[in-house]
Amino acid sequence: MEVFSVVSDVFGARCTVVVGDDGSCLVVDAGAGVAEAVVGYVREHALTPTAVLLTHGHVDHTWDAARLAEDLAVPVRMHAADVYRLADPFGTLGILGASTGASHDPSGPLAQALLASGVDTASYQAPSDVVPFGTPDAGRDDDVTLELGAVRVVARHAPGHTQGSTLYLMEIDGEAVAFTGDVLFAGSVGRTDLPGGDAATMADTLTQVVAQLDPQTVVVPGHGPTTDVATELARNPYL
Repeated sequence: MEVFSVVSDVFGARCTVVVGDDGSCLVVDAGAGVAEAVVGYVREHALTPTAVLLTHGHVDHTWDAARLAEDLAVPVRMHAADVYRLADPFGTLGILGASTGASHDPSGPLAQALLASGVDTASYQAPSDVVPFGTPDAGRDDDVTLELGAVRVVARHAPGHTQGSTLYLMEIDGEAVAFTGDVLFAGSVGRTDLPGGDAATMADTLTQVVAQLDPQTVVVPGHGPTTDVATELARNPYL
């Protein structure tokens, strides 16, 4: 397998293309401004896209999801509990997205970061082809296995940062890899003070989901450097 990553100018959100041995590929997360590089990579290497996977519904990870899904002719896959965020990306972020006024009239820090990077906040489009997994109800769902071309992905529900936060687990070149979105970072974890976040749920996720991963698992977070579970168990104060 091959991996190609693009980092958005907006909050440094990571977008990753995972390429299977058969030339199929999937995309994990779709921050603002990544679509052109991703589509160019896919076309340059004559890959066959299968899906855009979203680790959660915050707009710094979903801004280009509609464009990528359309240009690559694939569905967006994400946990059902976060699908509602796609229709109202700023309002569902609380003070980070829309501090005053209507939810589609953004004024919070994320909107300002988008504007600073040259993104027109009024140009946002929600993806039209969304295929959710899991249930929108409270609680943690069982694993869902997604067979996407030659890439087998285990979607593991990991709520706390948002209701639908998900780890995507796969094997890449013989190594276990977890795409953790904003659940786990190198040395830290995702915040729980935004709408849909919950500190107690996050604590349970860190104990019952993250800490149970194989220590050798490579961690590819939604922001910041790559790490591994063993390092985080030893050094991350939240673990």
